[in-house]
Amino acid sequence: QVQVVESGGGLVQPGESLRLSCAASGRIFSVRTMGWYRQAPGKERELVASITSDDKTQYAESVKGRFTISIDNAKNTVYLEMNNLKPEDTAVYYCNVVHGRLPINAWGQGTQVTVSS
Repeated sequence: QVQVVESGGGLVQPGESLRLSCAASGRIFSVRTMGWYRQAPGKERELVASITSDDKTQYAESVKGRFTISIDNAKNTVYLEMNNLKPEDTAVYYCNVVHGRLPINAWGQGTQVTVSS
């Protein structure tokens, strides 16, 4: 069993910052990639940022220069530093972990981020 737990969401005003955390535990086999996806009402889930165990990163164009993803391999934990937040960043943010040789996908339950004045 794998547990993926996100934290750090909330309500902020435009221009403010938030830091999301995601910790994976349980039967985790050799993490390959950890990432953040988001889904706004009426829209499809989209990749926000991802990072491999050797620190290769990928970002959505809409967040480049504002968001930073980082990983703590020893703790199977990934962070997303979100700066200069905009109303269009409002969504449920989901953590994804890809691990093992198959590989296996695991998802968290999501954390709400709301950017509103």
